[in-house]
Amino acid sequence: MFTLVLVVLLVIAIYFYGTRNFDYWKKRGVKYEEPLFFFGGNIKSYIDNVSFSERFAALHRAYPNEKFVGLFEGNRPSILIRDPELIKHVLMTDFRHFHRRGISLNKLVTDPLMKNLFTVDGDIWKLMRQKLTSAFSTSKLKAMFPLIVETTEKLTQIANEYAESNDEVDVRELMARYTTDFVGACGFGIDSQALNETDSDFRRLGKRIFSPTIRDHFVNLMKSMFPETFRNVRFFAPEIEEKTFSIVRQIMAQRNYKPCGRNDFIDLMLELKQKKKIVGESIEKRNVDGTPELVEFDLDDQLLAAQVFIFFAAGFETSSSASSFLLHMLAFHPEAQERCRKEVDEVLNNYDGKLCYDAVKDMKYLEMAFKEGLRLLPSPGYLLRLTCDKYHIPGTDVTIDEGTSVVISVEALCSDERYFEDPETFNPERFHPDNIRNIEKCVYMPFGDGPRACIGERMGAMQTMAGVAAILKNFNVTPSRNSLRRPRIDPKSIIVQSIIGGLPLALTQRQKI
Repeated sequence: MFTLVLVVLLVIAIYFYGTRNFDYWKKRGVKYEEPLFFFGGNIKSYIDNVSFSERFAALHRAYPNEKFVGLFEGNRPSILIRDPELIKHVLMTDFRHFHRRGISLNKLVTDPLMKNLFTVDGDIWKLMRQKLTSAFSTSKLKAMFPLIVETTEKLTQIANEYAESNDEVDVRELMARYTTDFVGACGFGIDSQALNETDSDFRRLGKRIFSPTIRDHFVNLMKSMFPETFRNVRFFAPEIEEKTFSIVRQIMAQRNYKPCGRNDFIDLMLELKQKKKIVGESIEKRNVDGTPELVEFDLDDQLLAAQVFIFFAAGFETSSSASSFLLHMLAFHPEAQERCRKEVDEVLNNYDGKLCYDAVKDMKYLEMAFKEGLRLLPSPGYLLRLTCDKYHIPGTDVTIDEGTSVVISVEALCSDERYFEDPETFNPERFHPDNIRNIEKCVYMPFGDGPRACIGERMGAMQTMAGVAAILKNFNVTPSRNSLRRPRIDPKSIIVQSIIGGLPLALTQRQKI
């Protein structure tokens, strides 16, 4: 009898512990997603077999008349912001309250690779952002362009082999190999051999980073639900961490830990390493008079390697996703493809048939198509922020606590008919200079917005458009036997939207007149 009472008491205790915050949004009069016992909404994506982005998009669409919706990650209250004006407050106007991205929830312990510019928070983010901005200046992008030209030439050769064999090609994989080679060249000063070798070291590393395993999903779930308990468990698997550190150490050692004059990303890291510390104004700490405190951080190898990691991972993955999906959409919209190709031919004719930085900048319709492709498949499809203190939501009587996660569904906003007429249709004209001004602020954000917008946006656009231009210059792109007009998103996708089965298309050589 005594044992039975203990069991009952234990079950009751677990129940109350597992639901202790589930009245958070009800108390505040906020509509919310009904949480599941203990897990909140954390396992909804697994139950529904959808990606994280699709889960947040579905939640956004389920409450069409609300400016924001409550949800729970485990027992931790979170909020999904739907209203563009409130999104503007979160990302820009009230940025001081939302400068944390909140992917790493523990303030005191941060995984080595999680110290990268995308996931790190606080003063490390602010100071590293200031130091790295120069790596993506116009002059640096122009200096990189010969490497893009070299890589597009290799891309054309490989694509030609597929065209001659009359076999379909997974353009998702082809463009990932292209962007991997480019990032390897301009970031590390090496030939990653991804285009020539389908199983090169760099390509294997890239695939592993964006192919989450059961271990990865479990760790992500546990760290989001129990950040303190699992603070010492690494988000990235050991093989990713070890391979990244090994590559960075080898390249730096080859340069004797000194800049070698290549002006690539590794050189920038070595220049920073020579300074040993970074110093700047804090975003988190204030003096008595309200001015920011001066803070400093040691520039150790792990911090620098984390920046190299995100340069590689974000540099190849988002661009390969954008370029391959654009080719996919052009294959299913031959009129738009022909218009892009005609523009590519005309522009290159003005530059002696050679691809260059200024030529890509002159491809205005291709740029419109690029932006429309990103609207239809933004990757990542959602943005995250974390409240740094208590925050009163403007125009309401709702106040949310420090440490509340904020979700913004870019995917849902980009497919909302209130902001985009006939949103399922591929229509590059939406982004014509005469029309783009009509797009409401903070609904089209494939690169984020505000101070934490993607630092490499222009580089990503440049290598994407150059790669697509190289393909269109030499080939016609059409659906193949295994092409799906609407590709299926891999439900295992966590941040970047992966596609099941890739994007198979057919390439045929153009008949030059």
